[in-house]
Amino acid sequence: MASASVGHAFRSGSGRLCLDFIRTLRHRGTSTQVEELPDAAAVAAWLDRFGPWSALPGPRPVLDGRAAQARELREAIHQLIVVGRGSGGSAQPPAIPGRPPSAREIVNAVAAWPVPAPRLDDTLGLSWHADDPVAATLALIARDALDLVASPALARVHECAGPDCRALFLDSSRPGQRRWCSMNTCGNKAKKENLRTARPR
Repeated sequence: MASASVGHAFRSGSGRLCLDFIRTLRHRGTSTQVEELPDAAAVAAWLDRFGPWSALPGPRPVLDGRAAQARELREAIHQLIVVGRGSGGSAQPPAIPGRPPSAREIVNAVAAWPVPAPRLDDTLGLSWHADDPVAATLALIARDALDLVASPALARVHECAGPDCRALFLDSSRPGQRRWCSMNTCGNKAKKENLRTARPR
């Protein structure tokens, strides 16, 4: 599996924070799968872009050990959503002493961490604060995932029809028949391929 550099452009536009987060394993399950969170620097870059911070505050040593936690949370969220959509087996098992935590337990545990707190300054500008901004942002992601999995919106989570994509997205279109994670990428790629195969030879 390849790893993306920190300068890689992370994808957005899935419709939910937690879905944007699980997109950091690009081309999931294919031969071209790419890990976009290989280290702490990549996690910091993602949180800089998607977190509530204008830039990730505080000293970077807080990131130590967070990359593995971020990837574990991402995979647990993906598993919960797949199971919730009815395409991944039975419901999550109850906790059993000595057994590794289930996806549900992992997401529940991270969701219980403190989240960023808003603060209004003397110019009425809003900023966000946390003792551990990385953990606080992961908690936001976990809470968003729990909200999605427990809501009717889960029925509108679809997998991109692009055979080499497989990204999940929330279909907010009125008919609920959106096929592509993005018309600018996978949708246009499919259109070009259809045009190519439709041309007379």
